[in-house]
Amino acid sequence: MRSADFEHTPVMLVEVLAALKPARGGRYVDGTLGGAGHAAGILAASSPTGWLFGCDRDGDALAAATARLVDFAGRFELRRGNFGDLAEWLPAGGCDGVLLDLGVSSPQLDRAERGFSFQTDGPLDMRMDVRQPLTAAGLVNTAGAEELARIFWEYGDERESRRFARALVHDREQQPFATTRQLAELIERLSPRRGRKAHPATRVFQALRIAVNDELGALARGLAAALRILKPGGRLAVITFHSLEDRAVKIFGRTRARDYTFSGTDVPELRAPCAPELRLVNRKPLQPGAKELQDNPRSRSARLRVMEKV
Repeated sequence: MRSADFEHTPVMLVEVLAALKPARGGRYVDGTLGGAGHAAGILAASSPTGWLFGCDRDGDALAAATARLVDFAGRFELRRGNFGDLAEWLPAGGCDGVLLDLGVSSPQLDRAERGFSFQTDGPLDMRMDVRQPLTAAGLVNTAGAEELARIFWEYGDERESRRFARALVHDREQQPFATTRQLAELIERLSPRRGRKAHPATRVFQALRIAVNDELGALARGLAAALRILKPGGRLAVITFHSLEDRAVKIFGRTRARDYTFSGTDVPELRAPCAPELRLVNRKPLQPGAKELQDNPRSRSARLRVMEKV
């Protein structure tokens, strides 16, 4: 794939750079490299001696990032892999800033063969790393109705989760699910659109993508890894695109910023003092500005939370 095919507008770039404050000689991490828009911004802002480590599960993204960062040769290292493993690749306490830009990228959504979207027909894949064996088709054709219903409810907040799961299991006995259109048409048949703006399959597709890629598990590991590799005063910036991610980041930040621990119910009598590990730079998430929303409508659900290691 040509690098131009993976061009991606970085979301909230101005806000990310303001949060991380890239400086000459600093060491930074982009754990979700994508098309390297954020990475290029960080390297430019930290010229001439700033250094960046970047990783991504998507091989196409990595190739595109390598091409985009050619002007910064010698100032970065890229690796294919999951940001949940950052602590295995980088030493503790050595980084000045870490960025995690979560979710699926526009190039992934727009390429039918990746199977992330119901807008165009393609194989029911949804893997961010095509080397992994589990695909969305594999999941929907083998998981039981209870497991599928749990996935649709927990990861998609889908109210019709049980009904959709039962129908899916029934239909796959006649013909296994192989394409995005097949699945989208089943959901739309069960829940007609009737003028609604959002497609009725939106939540199901989100839930399957999260499950296939273990996105919440990777996020939990990645947040802990980011805290470990940051030096005191270093900052963690996380961009989320749905409530599950944002809630996980919020809870992580608030928990690590407290100066006490507790077991069970949080009541003053049961609290034990401890040293906070983080400081919340912004207690409420930042959102894209009006111009960015106009220029890039897909940024509308983006939320940026920033934390600083104590």
